[in-house]
Amino acid sequence: MEALLFVLGIPLAGSIVLAFTGHRDFARDVNVGFSFATFLAACALTARIVSSGPLLALNQEFFIDPLNVFMVTLTAFVGLTTAIFSRPYMRVEQDHGKMNPGRMRLYHSMYQLFSFTMLVALTTNNLGLLWVAMEAATLTTVLLVSVYRTAASLEAAWKYFILCGVGIALALFGTVLLYMAAEKVLGAEGGALLWTHLDTVKTRLDPNIITLAFAFLFIGYGTKVGLVPLHNWLPDAHAEGPTPVSAVLSGLLLNVAMYALLRCKVLTDGALNSALAGQLLMGFGLASVVVAAFFLSRQKDVKRMFAYSSIEHMGLIAFAFGLGGPIANFAGLLHMTVHSLTKSAIFFAVGHATQKAGTQVMSEIRGLIKVSPTVGWGMMLGSLAILGMPPFGVFASEFLILTTAMREQPWATPILLLALGVAFASVFSRVLPMVFGETSVRPLAHSPALLPVFVHLALGLMLGLYVPPYLVGWYTQAARMLGG
Repeated sequence: MEALLFVLGIPLAGSIVLAFTGHRDFARDVNVGFSFATFLAACALTARIVSSGPLLALNQEFFIDPLNVFMVTLTAFVGLTTAIFSRPYMRVEQDHGKMNPGRMRLYHSMYQLFSFTMLVALTTNNLGLLWVAMEAATLTTVLLVSVYRTAASLEAAWKYFILCGVGIALALFGTVLLYMAAEKVLGAEGGALLWTHLDTVKTRLDPNIITLAFAFLFIGYGTKVGLVPLHNWLPDAHAEGPTPVSAVLSGLLLNVAMYALLRCKVLTDGALNSALAGQLLMGFGLASVVVAAFFLSRQKDVKRMFAYSSIEHMGLIAFAFGLGGPIANFAGLLHMTVHSLTKSAIFFAVGHATQKAGTQVMSEIRGLIKVSPTVGWGMMLGSLAILGMPPFGVFASEFLILTTAMREQPWATPILLLALGVAFASVFSRVLPMVFGETSVRPLAHSPALLPVFVHLALGLMLGLYVPPYLVGWYTQAARMLGG
């Protein structure tokens, strides 16, 4: 339990400390330090779960099992590498006049508070507290997206707040309905919102109430996932906020929202004894893949393009979990991992590229391989990885999803292949001139610190070639828990 307290307490303490010192020059290092400590605590918690099994803590309000323990570690790891990336990035933004001391203090404190809300959402056993954590995550990221205080960033933050605020309100109504169904079985004092209690009685829950509850929960948390047609906030938030915020939005927030949906899906499957939840995930997931793929071809802003790529991949993940079964669930979990690693790496490279070019318009970014070989190769390799080129991990997970779809839902396979083909052509045709095009810009005097980019890509490559046995064990157990 001590490890869990550290996992939650360190980022909360970090947000308080940085609320007072976030404008200082050393705040960037303090932010990295707190993120590193959180990662160490997450590793200790993971070791505890691996050795001793699931953990209930703090009067059963928190619950760690194979489904969420690897996501806790992944969240802490991406939070650490993004903090390392943001250290030089935000210093340059401050030098360019985009950030002043007050904004730096807000950015650093909200960054740690965002990490705290994500970790609470992942580890809580209480579905009411899960909703509170997701709402808090919305509020913190609204402040992060709007930190530049430009007209465009304020508009993006306002759109994000309205759409996700409405979505999370619907999720609250779904949570209330879920409690109403559970109270009839567990009683008022039976912990009717504790997931472990609900899981034991899910077959006895009123199917009519659960059907309605899941509909609201799906719309609410599906908005946070970015599923079509509830995706409109995501491209603007990615494009107008600081690049580190884009990295954690794609790499962390979307995963946590999907995790909340999966917990609700397990209860719905048990209560209804039907494939309704899976069919909703498949339908909206497939629609998200197709719509995002075709929107990719229309983008001119590099961050908006990769934001639509995130919608495409979250749709693919939703489709995989909708298929259900051990292989599709395994593939969905693997795809969540490699997408988080790869997409955050791409945003790291994009951040340096746009800072050097002074624009996010792709037609004005050229010759990155000459300006900075590390940025150029990071962008190129990251794009190939996210497009599913072998031997990167995205190829492995997409291959598992497609082969499972061929067997279970063959009608969907050509649609997926067409959408993935369009996405490949759209992204590759734009990244290629950005990296290898002619430019008169002088090379950077000093190579930017892109260690997080290549660490993430190396991990993505490893997961395409070899998945460590302990990770296979996590995925297998989690896939079995998800059922389907």
